[in-house]
Amino acid sequence: MKKIDHILNSELEKIKNQGTYKSERIIETAQEAEINVFGKKVLNFCANNYLGLANNPEIRKAAIAAIEEWGFGLGSVRFICGTQTIHKELEEAVSNFLHKEDTILYSSCFDANGGLFETILSKEDAVFSDELNHASIIDGIRLCKAEKYRYKNCDMVDLEDQLKKSSARIKLIATDGVFSMDGTIAPIDKIVKIAAKYDALVMVDDCHATGFIGSTGKGSGEHHNVLNKVDIITSTFGKALGGASGGFVSASSNIIDTLRQKSRPYLFSNSLAPTLVVACLKAFEIINNDTGLISKLHDNTNYFRKKIVEVGFEVKGNSHPIVPIMIYDAKKTVALSEMLLEKNIYVIPFSFPVVPKDQARIRVQLSSIHNRKQLDYAIEAFHDCGKTLNII
Repeated sequence: MKKIDHILNSELEKIKNQGTYKSERIIETAQEAEINVFGKKVLNFCANNYLGLANNPEIRKAAIAAIEEWGFGLGSVRFICGTQTIHKELEEAVSNFLHKEDTILYSSCFDANGGLFETILSKEDAVFSDELNHASIIDGIRLCKAEKYRYKNCDMVDLEDQLKKSSARIKLIATDGVFSMDGTIAPIDKIVKIAAKYDALVMVDDCHATGFIGSTGKGSGEHHNVLNKVDIITSTFGKALGGASGGFVSASSNIIDTLRQKSRPYLFSNSLAPTLVVACLKAFEIINNDTGLISKLHDNTNYFRKKIVEVGFEVKGNSHPIVPIMIYDAKKTVALSEMLLEKNIYVIPFSFPVVPKDQARIRVQLSSIHNRKQLDYAIEAFHDCGKTLNII
């Protein structure tokens, strides 16, 4: 055994002893409200499949047709020979949906955030990042040469204090639209107001908002009625928009054109596969036609949040389908998830380093395809298991 194996074995044992080791459960069916795990049917409450589009028949049909017409893949990056008409159609669809001048596609939103900051900011500029921003924003900011400031989570006083310290040429405020570990929607209305005061740009990562937050699903900016004042929106196709993969940046035409010229994850990564592109176009068509999926999702969210608190659990956030059920103790969180799986409830424990130490939780995620009977069964199971483990 090589030296690195001894070192890593020791580190892995520490993780296991701390109760924070993450085992991957194998799903044996398509992504749905009810799935097969370990050979039995379980209710799925931990997917980002907010609108239930991951196995939508219209989207499946569109993807199959795309393979027949456009092939399996392009084997190239966009600027060489990897841009088809459908890529431009999807970029236009996203731009129209978010009321932005242009959009650029990436293989993931992690890549979109990774390629954004170093491309548009220099050492003359400054970026102001919420302390609870997603890892992809943090990593993207690390790559750029701009001055770096971090403000307390959703703390507008601290943000303004940080802005006062800088005399940078360009000031960019970066925030998650929804903080996915807490189910909290960022105060985008207050952020754009402060940004205007200090001539700053606003960038929002709306991965956990695009398609279902706001009256027509346009995200956290629409939720706060300031969509047109958000300068840059990054997001994903890998959650509410069908749940596959792919990401994008939507902004002014100058920002997007600059990203096309210089953004490394865009220039050096293969084009999105045609099946994915056409399926995402169908997802936008479904959302734009308003089939009631968004209202059903929020009905489910409000019902579950109310009932889970009534049985004795503490939750974070207030209106998002991410419902963090706070346990705090990492080992008890794992035990609760395993006991719930025995009752055919599929949820995942979250502990350090995904969340801060002593902030362990079960993150329930609701979907428009959950029905009331399934919600009631899950709430009863949480109650019974919570009592058994002396959590409630």
